[in-house]
Amino acid sequence: MKNQQGISALLLRVVLGIIFTAHGTVKFQGGINNIVGWFDSIGLPGFLAYIVAGLELVGGIALILGIGTRIVAGLLALLLVGAIFKVQLAVGFIGGYAYDLALLSIAVYLVINGSKFYSVDNVIGRKN
Repeated sequence: MKNQQGISALLLRVVLGIIFTAHGTVKFQGGINNIVGWFDSIGLPGFLAYIVAGLELVGGIALILGIGTRIVAGLLALLLVGAIFKVQLAVGFIGGYAYDLALLSIAVYLVINGSKFYSVDNVIGRKN
């Protein structure tokens, strides 16, 4: 049973990591200045675009590798709550916050349960 939970958490961690790595990469490749302008247009300080894109990219890679899973997932959960309330809620459930809500659920699961199966944290924390 423990292996099943470990494998399930691993799948959630890696999938969430891949999704956020892709989102962060696109923000930088597409021109971060466009994202800065969009943040300004919705009433958020433009510099937050760098923080969001950096968290998505670096945090996504950290999740894939299993580095600081609970902390990274917590930061991504906060980011998702902000995205849901600032942007997606007005759009509605379908085509709006449904996707972010699913990602938020995965992030909260990882905050609560962690994921050490095939993780750098597990290798570093192992006692010989």
